[in-house]
Amino acid sequence: MPVVSEAASEAAALRVFVKLLRAASAVEARLEPGLIAAGLTSTQLGVLEALLHKGPLNQRELGRKLLSSPANMTDVIDKLERRGMVLRTRKPGDRRAVRVELTAAGRDKIATLFPRHAAAIAAAMAGLSREELATLETLLRKLGRSAAGMADPTEAADPGVPDPLAEEYGLAHIRRTSFDIE
Repeated sequence: MPVVSEAASEAAALRVFVKLLRAASAVEARLEPGLIAAGLTSTQLGVLEALLHKGPLNQRELGRKLLSSPANMTDVIDKLERRGMVLRTRKPGDRRAVRVELTAAGRDKIATLFPRHAAAIAAAMAGLSREELATLETLLRKLGRSAAGMADPTEAADPGVPDPLAEEYGLAHIRRTSFDIE
C-alpha cells in the first residue's frame, strides 16, 4: 500500500470538508423557503421537532441536540415562548433546572409542518440511493465521533478534555463542548 504524505492527506481532508459544507449549504438552501413560509428558523424548527419526538427537555439537552450555544438556545426558546409554541417550567426544588415543552399551538404547528419538512429533506437528498444514504450516515457518524475526540465509537465525549488543537492555537484554556453526535 503506498504511503500518503501528510500534505496529500491534508489536501484531501480540505477538499472533502469544503464539499461537505457546500452539500450542507445546498440542502439548507432547498429547505429555507419552506421554513420562511412557516415563519420559523431552522433552529426553531429543531427545537419544536426535538420536543415533538423526545418530549419535554431542558435547555442544555436541546442545545446539545441542536449543536447550539446556551445563549442562542435561550434566545430561540424566548422567541418560541413569546409566540406561544413552547412553555418553560421550573423543576420544583431546583430553580436552575428549566424544562421546555410544547404547547398545544406548538404541537399543532410542528405536527403539521414536520411531514412536509421531512419530505423536502428527502427530495433534497434524492440524488443518493438508500444504500448511499446508509453509507453516508455511517461515515458522518464516524467523522463526528472522531472530530469530537472519541476513539471508541461507544464512548461519550468528555467535556473536561482539552481540545486537541487548543494548545496549538494558544487556546489551552478551551474545553471541548459536548454534542449529541447521533
